Amino acid sequence: QVQLVESGGGSVQAGGSLRLSCAYSGIPYGRACMSWFRQAPGKEREGVAALESDGDTDYADSVKGRFSISRDNAKSILYLTMNVLKPEDTGTYYCAADFFERKCYTGSWTSGMEYWGKGTLVTISS
Repeated sequence: QVQLVESGGGSVQAGGSLRLSCAYSGIPYGRACMSWFRQAPGKEREGVAALESDGDTDYADSVKGRFSISRDNAKSILYLTMNVLKPEDTGTYYCAADFFERKCYTGSWTSGMEYWGKGTLVTISS
């Protein structure tokens, strides 16, 4: 059974940094398309970044150059390092995984993933 548990959210001022973590289990050898989504208050959930098991990444235009997705396979942790944070980055951040790895290659991961964590709240003040 796949389990995803996010941590690392908090409140920071604009321009600051945060690193989110997602401890995962039930994904043998980390072979899955893994991603981060976020949902701002009153808005739809949107894809932020994806990481394919071979290392390829994909980012939303709004976070390119500021956010970085990575994974520690030995620890079974997915990370999202966020720099130069802006108030519009505020929201609940969700870790997600899908065994259909092709989603990461094609970009269709933004349409939805199979497994989800419960989220961690990020608040950026101006």
